[in-house]
Amino acid sequence: MKKFLLSGSMLLIVTAVIIFSQYSLSDPNVMKVYKTETCGCCNDWIDHIEAAGFKVESTNLAQLHTKKIELGIPAILASCHTAVIDGYVIEGHVPASDIQKLLNLKPDVTGLTVPGMPHGSPGMETGRVDSFDVLTFEKGSDKTRIWASYP
Repeated sequence: MKKFLLSGSMLLIVTAVIIFSQYSLSDPNVMKVYKTETCGCCNDWIDHIEAAGFKVESTNLAQLHTKKIELGIPAILASCHTAVIDGYVIEGHVPASDIQKLLNLKPDVTGLTVPGMPHGSPGMETGRVDSFDVLTFEKGSDKTRIWASYP
């Protein structure tokens, strides 16, 4: 029987590959949220999402607009934070129930958005309640469809 020995440098490479592969495989059940450090309503939205049972990894970005461009979110559909879960992009104050429905139905869309920051949406509980729509969108397109409407 032959013994297989790794040299020091080979062992280092194998270890690095194992560690990198563990971090590069994203868990589809974890929502990755990108936001700015100073946005309080983003933190409130994350609390709403976690209360609904989602696991969240939050990352503060100084250049959040770059992430939005990378993910194909048109400026007209933008809000203050962006999330990714199971291959879908979630932009803004989307209610957790709509995200759960999206993940269950798995429609052929890029994601959901609540453009702007409407009062009364999750994370924007200011005492005032505005009507707002949750929209589906396609990467790099302004074409949307209404997914859900609120008061």
